[in-house]
Amino acid sequence: MGIAAAGWGADDAVSEAETLLFLTDHLKNVVPAAKLFYAFRRTGSLEAGFDDTVELRVRTEGGAKAVSGTFFTGQRQIAFPDVSHAEGNPVLLYFLERDVHEMERLTGGRSQYFQKAIRLALAHSARVVPARLPYNGREVAATEITIAPYVGDPRRSQIGMYASKTYVFTLSGEVPGGVYSVRTFVPSASGAVNDAPLVEERLSFVRIAKGA
Repeated sequence: MGIAAAGWGADDAVSEAETLLFLTDHLKNVVPAAKLFYAFRRTGSLEAGFDDTVELRVRTEGGAKAVSGTFFTGQRQIAFPDVSHAEGNPVLLYFLERDVHEMERLTGGRSQYFQKAIRLALAHSARVVPARLPYNGREVAATEITIAPYVGDPRRSQIGMYASKTYVFTLSGEVPGGVYSVRTFVPSASGAVNDAPLVEERLSFVRIAKGA
């Protein structure tokens, strides 16, 4: 599952951020059959928040890893296609696909437009820094990738309050599946650091279990 097939890669040279997110074998530390569990939380003052779950099932198919997922539950559940010959963690693509459709709903823009903006930000303006995070009772090495894809957008005024939306990806090879968390947030209208974001969404790794 590479960035070209997924539709999330830029057309020119592949950046460090793109490589880390889409061209890294995140599943190398997952032995099939296994399930990866994630928690999702949406908070903020613009709309009612909610909590839900995401589950990935990793199995062996044709000598390679294949992944199926359940993204949210009940009426919120989103159907995403299974991924064969998976290496990168599909939860990143699932999160981003939902995100651009949410941006479409909230702004009236087109999901393809937001997808392109994210692709270009990952290719040209991503901030990639080392980090440390707590996992399994100890502190482990991680990488944090941050983008603000709409800040310099020529249609910033049409995107409105969402133009300042920021995306933070936290990856670690010590965490099963490689993805520790994905967070997006739209800062408060005041811009004050201590004010709660207008909208914040966070996907966080919870645990891995044997069996799929």
